Amino acid sequence: MSEIKSLADQLRSKIKPMDGAAEKDQKAKKIEDSEVSEKSAPPPKIPPILELLRTYDNSDHKSMVHVRFGAKTLQTMNHFKMATGIDVTKLVAYAVRELFTLHPELKTIIKQFIQKLD
Repeated sequence: MSEIKSLADQLRSKIKPMDGAAEKDQKAKKIEDSEVSEKSAPPPKIPPILELLRTYDNSDHKSMVHVRFGAKTLQTMNHFKMATGIDVTKLVAYAVRELFTLHPELKTIIKQFIQKLD
């Protein structure tokens, strides 16, 4: 009785080996295609901002500030460090310098506050 298979069971048993072989062929083809495309693809262009960050010198910066970041921002900064090798302190120092350079009105606000104190 256990030897008798329904027509559906017979079809399933024939299809499964074909699907497994077809999947292996497709996976092998994808791997080959990706290897070929990796070899023939030109190296990715390095964005200019990365060169600016790499050349930014913060070795003479001695003052420290404790800053709080959101979890996602911190994770992004840590991933940035792993991807580029650029230290997070260098990234933050450069970003703050650029913020004050691009928005001089912030410096004006600070100067006005200091003048009021005197």
